Amino acid sequence: MSEIAHLAATLFRKAAGRKRIVVAIAGPPGSGKSTFAEALMPLLPEGTAVTVPMDGFHYDNAVLDARGLRARKGAPETFDFDGLRHVLERLGRADADVTVPVFDRKADLARAGAAVVPAEARFVLVEGNYLLLDESRWYGLGPLFDYSVWLDVPMQELERRLVQRWLDHGHAADEARNRVFSNDLPNAERVLASRRPPDETIRNG
Repeated sequence: MSEIAHLAATLFRKAAGRKRIVVAIAGPPGSGKSTFAEALMPLLPEGTAVTVPMDGFHYDNAVLDARGLRARKGAPETFDFDGLRHVLERLGRADADVTVPVFDRKADLARAGAAVVPAEARFVLVEGNYLLLDESRWYGLGPLFDYSVWLDVPMQELERRLVQRWLDHGHAADEARNRVFSNDLPNAERVLASRRPPDETIRNG
């Protein structure tokens, strides 16, 4: 059985007798969290799983500009932590539909109310860089997850993927590498240096 199929079986067992489980899928930038979550969903019972990307909680660029954080976009301090925590608390209650924001990469902004997690969704897969970050405030997210997964990717592969991501967005090679080494990789190193132990680690390289 593949690792992802084994994970799906584990989550199905943990959901026995429960209305919902909230799963953290965490990893550094470039670790493939969104792709992994999308691959996991079809392995769970049809129509029971939804994904909630943490990227929807990015501060708007205007807010980042006002706080002098635009160049650090993607770092923990550039997210609406309290908004994320509040949504996770509501998702854990599973007593109503929950509206969540979604990040529009083309427009480079988060769209409020862009998706709805229905009350009957049994598996909520939350994916993001800092869901297991062991820093002040962020470590308080731990009790809000019923199961956590860490995607482990070698640093050299992260670098390759992140450079390619910026190239795919139309940036020149020098600019792509500058973005990766000035911001993306420092963010990756930060979460690698300080994270809570996951329930399961999956090599995604």
